[in-house]
Amino acid sequence: MAYNFEHVHLKAPDPEKTANWYVKAFNFEIFNDRGVRPTGDRFIECRTEDGTIVRISGARTGEDMGKGDANVHFGLEHFGITVDDMDAELERLQALGAELDEGPTDNPNGPRIAFIKVPDDVRIELLQLPK
Repeated sequence: MAYNFEHVHLKAPDPEKTANWYVKAFNFEIFNDRGVRPTGDRFIECRTEDGTIVRISGARTGEDMGKGDANVHFGLEHFGITVDDMDAELERLQALGAELDEGPTDNPNGPRIAFIKVPDDVRIELLQLPK
């Protein structure tokens, strides 16, 4: 059986604010804003430039949400995004409110990497691939 990666789902206190940050930061496209669903959560669907779907929603009615955790931890810890110019991207993303958490680190024969904390305490790895 073949498996395909379908989407990433982010939970956010303010899904519209979060979706708009990703639009500015990584050129996400908002392709469907379902508004508030019968379950009480605002639900917004985005798409990355390479076609990955990222769904962003708030808490459902009566749902008690834990805090985000942009620190190293077990479970889904981060997702990675490639960039062409690490230094320029870090400067741009920090101007949008991202915080540098680790790096940049050069890896022999590998990518240059850095980890940032973004809105809602999400951890993202930036990778500048070798040319």
